[in-house]
Amino acid sequence: MRTSRIAALAGLAGIAASATLSFTALGTGTAATAADGNGRPASYLLEGESFAQGGSKFEGIGVDKERGAFYVSEVTGGEIQRGTADNAQAEEWLAGDGTDGRYTARGITVDDEGRIYIAGGPNGTGNDRPDLWVYSPEGDLLTALRVPDNDAFLNDVAIGPDGAAYFTNSNDPTIIRVAEGASGWEATEWADGSSLITRQEGFNLGGIVTSTDRSAFVVAQGNTGQLWRFSIATGEVSEIDTDGANLRNADGLIRQGRDLAVIRNFDKQIVHLELNPSATSAELVSSRATDPDRVFTTGKLLGGRLLLVDSHFDEQTAQGPYEIVTARMPR
Repeated sequence: MRTSRIAALAGLAGIAASATLSFTALGTGTAATAADGNGRPASYLLEGESFAQGGSKFEGIGVDKERGAFYVSEVTGGEIQRGTADNAQAEEWLAGDGTDGRYTARGITVDDEGRIYIAGGPNGTGNDRPDLWVYSPEGDLLTALRVPDNDAFLNDVAIGPDGAAYFTNSNDPTIIRVAEGASGWEATEWADGSSLITRQEGFNLGGIVTSTDRSAFVVAQGNTGQLWRFSIATGEVSEIDTDGANLRNADGLIRQGRDLAVIRNFDKQIVHLELNPSATSAELVSSRATDPDRVFTTGKLLGGRLLLVDSHFDEQTAQGPYEIVTARMPR
């Protein structure tokens, strides 16, 4: 068991009065031994395979604020775990290893109706498996879809102002829109950013959030360390001026108001930017090291706290404990 915990996540230092974010570790123990002072665990344990069984690696997280629940996706098998804010132990919610054609899972989000959208990463690359899935809050499969690209790597997903889900593609600079229409569920290519974004080796488009005024999507390109703005009205792409911030290996994005947290997974940093309302530019506020013994991939806000996914991506074969770690954010 690794003994070093989130203590190194000192925070994105800031002052609430100046509209900056502040991340503060809630504890250095496991979910069973630490709490946030409000009776909620400081971290959450995930079920996973032992080292002898091949280990488990987790990546995405979605939250259902209405139900106080969160969902976590597993790369190594595609299972989905479900936890609640008050319970230190999450449990398997959807099986993987081929269930509904799912052998791996990446980004995950929840819409206002509690429906869960899951990005399949390379699950459907070069084969006839689904690229994504949508489930009801009760765990019923609503749809499993292919996208119009046999080389897609669906990475992350966000809900747009129109209620549709928008998936990023790490293989090509495209965004896929998924919605239920009169003829059923459909996945279409919504935007193609190839006029400015060149496909490069490694992970291209990844984390995605809406801008403060909800006029655009903010999208991270981890292999180049750039942020891109996709206009929601037109799909037009433009580069966001990030004030010289080093965003290499940018993965998950978390926005609260104008504050944007960028998780740099393997660089073990969280960068805090302050966006202008329409996300055409951002001011660098701070960059802080995270726990050197963890590789965080993404996070989501639930109940005033940030939930961070410890992926174990730096281990050839992962071994537990498998955890979601929490940090404070000002309201």
